[in-house]
Amino acid sequence: MGGIMSCFHEPDSPKGLAARRKKRGAQQDATVTAVVGSSKRWEKGRSVRAAEESLIQEAAALLLLQQQPNGGTAISFDRSTSLRYPGMGVKKQQGLPRSSSSRARSLTDPVVAPQQLLNQETKIDDLETNHFVLVHGGGFGAWCWYKTIALLQDAGFKVNAIDLTGSGINSFDTNNITSLSQYVKPLTNLLEKLGDSDKVILVGHDFGGACISYAMEAFPAKISKAVFLAAAMLKDGQNTLHIFSQQEGGSDLMRQAQIFLYANGKDQSPTAIELDKSLLKDLLFNQSPDKDVALASVSMRPIPFAPVLQKLELTCSNYGSVRRFYIETTEDNAISLPLQQIMCESHPPEKTFRLKGSDHSPFFSKPQALHKLLVEIAKIPTASRQQTNPDE
Repeated sequence: MGGIMSCFHEPDSPKGLAARRKKRGAQQDATVTAVVGSSKRWEKGRSVRAAEESLIQEAAALLLLQQQPNGGTAISFDRSTSLRYPGMGVKKQQGLPRSSSSRARSLTDPVVAPQQLLNQETKIDDLETNHFVLVHGGGFGAWCWYKTIALLQDAGFKVNAIDLTGSGINSFDTNNITSLSQYVKPLTNLLEKLGDSDKVILVGHDFGGACISYAMEAFPAKISKAVFLAAAMLKDGQNTLHIFSQQEGGSDLMRQAQIFLYANGKDQSPTAIELDKSLLKDLLFNQSPDKDVALASVSMRPIPFAPVLQKLELTCSNYGSVRRFYIETTEDNAISLPLQQIMCESHPPEKTFRLKGSDHSPFFSKPQALHKLLVEIAKIPTASRQQTNPDE
């Protein structure tokens, strides 16, 4: 009986009827609002999906162009669009591609657009040369420059990265290298093939500093500028071992990392030096992304010992006629900042730059800032100057 009685109720009074109608109207309004909100979210989602599809199509087009013969036409593609432009409908200006580094960007390592690096009146074609030749350090190879190559090419420069003898993918046995001239042969071969009026900007890293010094002496007319990047910058009669021995107190970490190889027997001089892979990060890559450390750990090869011992013969008329620039690295555990400053003070370059927060491998730890400095050096105009005596 109670269940039956619950199906019936007293007729509504006028006030009750009005209240019920008001309640139904509110419910209908809520329903309409929910539908409209859902429609807006769907439209927003469709806009985001369309933007993502557009980015994917742009990346696919870039890959197709890169696979064309001779590299196709260079296109600047900004992989960071979704991070720096959350408003998908906003038109944006393309800049340099982000570094593949996973490290958060700092104020000392900004993304720099090409138009910020070159004055408006200065064009790539108006420079003395737009051709960079990158020379790796001991144990490294052309592979270490992959970020720098991409950034320079995107800015319109021509770039060659050299694998010195027994380095990178060069298959020669490092233990059989007996002289500096043999070690730098791939570099001198490239310079020999340049046209009579062609010039390049040499960039030498680490032991690559001795290598570009050798080339400066042999081919001064083909080298517009020489950039020493955390590198051995020698004077006449010096060898690289002599320079490294000047580090105050020596480098304990470097000594711990060195493994001497004796291919001709322990009773003979070492033929090469290998670096302990467990110490690579602390020694060379203490500010670099882990993925670049991993790349280096599987790519580095022994350093030939004979070229490290060879004294350079440098003259004022050849080596001294080439404009020199030095880039210091402040967090360097391999060639300390004080040692870099000693080299610059005893054998002053035309200008010294500094990469704050960089380890011994700025092409990994500070690729954007390094790129900015290289472009800045490239645009320094030719000026009459006195030759620098390497013996001063």
